[in-house]
Amino acid sequence: MQRIQLSEKAKNISPSLTLSITASANELKQKGVDIVAFTAGEPDYNTPEHIQEAGIKAIKSGITRYTPAAGTLELREAICQKLKNDNGLDYTPEQIIVSSGAKHSLYNVFQVLLNPGDEVIIPVPYWTSYPEFVTLAGGKPVFLETKKEKNFKFSISELEELTTPRTKAIILNSPGNPTGTVFDLEDLKELAAYAVKHGIIVVSDEIYEKLIYDGLKHTSIASLNPEIKELTIVVNGVSKAYAMTGWRIGYAAGRQDIIKAMSNFQSHATSSCCAISQYASCIALTGSQEPVEKMRAEFAKRRDYMAERVNSLPYLSCLKPKGAFYMWVSIEELIGKEIKGRKIDSSTTFADILIKDAHVAVIPGIAFGADDYIRLSYATSIEQIEKGMDRIEKLLATVE
Repeated sequence: MQRIQLSEKAKNISPSLTLSITASANELKQKGVDIVAFTAGEPDYNTPEHIQEAGIKAIKSGITRYTPAAGTLELREAICQKLKNDNGLDYTPEQIIVSSGAKHSLYNVFQVLLNPGDEVIIPVPYWTSYPEFVTLAGGKPVFLETKKEKNFKFSISELEELTTPRTKAIILNSPGNPTGTVFDLEDLKELAAYAVKHGIIVVSDEIYEKLIYDGLKHTSIASLNPEIKELTIVVNGVSKAYAMTGWRIGYAAGRQDIIKAMSNFQSHATSSCCAISQYASCIALTGSQEPVEKMRAEFAKRRDYMAERVNSLPYLSCLKPKGAFYMWVSIEELIGKEIKGRKIDSSTTFADILIKDAHVAVIPGIAFGADDYIRLSYATSIEQIEKGMDRIEKLLATVE
């Protein structure tokens, strides 16, 4: 058989560790192993009933055809209204593009923004796909390390040290995955002033904006002033807030020339997004928000319980996250120790020990650029969280 040479681009892209570990946990479950999975990056709730009904209505009404590449006018208008009501942002439908999930929106952003060698500053820890998006577009990821002592936020002086003439953009993720960090108004003002001064594009991933706790309010950096709005691409979607991960609808808002370029690119890549999902997403954005608040309140209870349990255990510690549904857990004190004869030399090793010996699935921190951590998702029931934490506690009692 003739050997096929893959492209250099294909050979240099890593698979999503979060998706692969989640798949492994599901395979063990199917084999009858009682796995507690703290891996999910999606709510454990069903899509609210009124949104389900909208999808069924779309199918029965024949809303099953191609739509414009940028999305239906109805959905783009609904997104404009949402951005106005929730974020104080004024956009026209021509400044909105609907994609197959916020992930797809982010991919499209970098495809139309970057030329070979352009640099994108990515705070660490980062959502696992950010560096790959930049690399796939021919850009260069530049990593900005953050510290637990500073709530995983970065200073302008740290940002300045990494800024070069090739710096094209910075990624802002608030509330963040995996840390749950929320940037407050003062943080955003400082970043906005710096970005405007240097002409740096801010790619603002706001997918977790509705899942925020402790009375905090989400602020979109684009809402601060016209200058930063001109430099910001806001990315959001319905997946997390409305438990619609499988419906695959995300969107981006920004300058009309950038959105037009994204639409042109997307027209060749996917034609358009699922018409049924777009119709249901209109209902999600314009209908009752009560299910979102109920889900958020339940996540807050789970967060409180999991954070208390983590910080009561030996060797582990965490900050209580301000948003999203993840616990970013330090395992620094475990590095170099042994469990049942296995030396813990990395987050991957510890995650492997957890799933094999405790039947608890977590995501190694290395997937997010930080090997001294693991990520636990509390997008699961209190009962499952209690069971999983009991198993971790029992395993840690064997540390040597």
